[in-house]
Amino acid sequence: MVSFCHDKRERILQHELMELIQQLTQGLGVDESQAKGGAGLIFKMAQEKLGDGEFAQLASAVPAVSGLIGEAPAGGKGMAGAIGGLAGALGGGKASQLANMAALAGGFSQLGLNPGMASKFVPIILSFVQSKGGDGVKDILAGVLK
Repeated sequence: MVSFCHDKRERILQHELMELIQQLTQGLGVDESQAKGGAGLIFKMAQEKLGDGEFAQLASAVPAVSGLIGEAPAGGKGMAGAIGGLAGALGGGKASQLANMAALAGGFSQLGLNPGMASKFVPIILSFVQSKGGDGVKDILAGVLK
């Protein structure tokens, strides 16, 4: 019984993951590994910026988040990360937004994508999260991405 439940949960997670990846690949013309990596970068940033309670709400609504975070390119912040860190240190809403987008841009470059693609991933991911967890969960993620 436990094995059956685990297998069913795995199939649901896989279906959910592929649903998002298909939306990204078809909507943006990226390949599957770029879609997984880009989504992973966005969810990884959310994990780093959100408190444990808020991230738990997101992960509960979209269980595939954990698997996607593992698809994000590791480290390698480079110049974009340095700019992001500097902008974040300056404080303020606009600086924080700049820091977040600069950090994402570095990761998107590692995926072989134009850094500007990060802003094209966001609305698709927010729509997907909203369809799984409702407005409240979408708003939690949107707060990190704005």
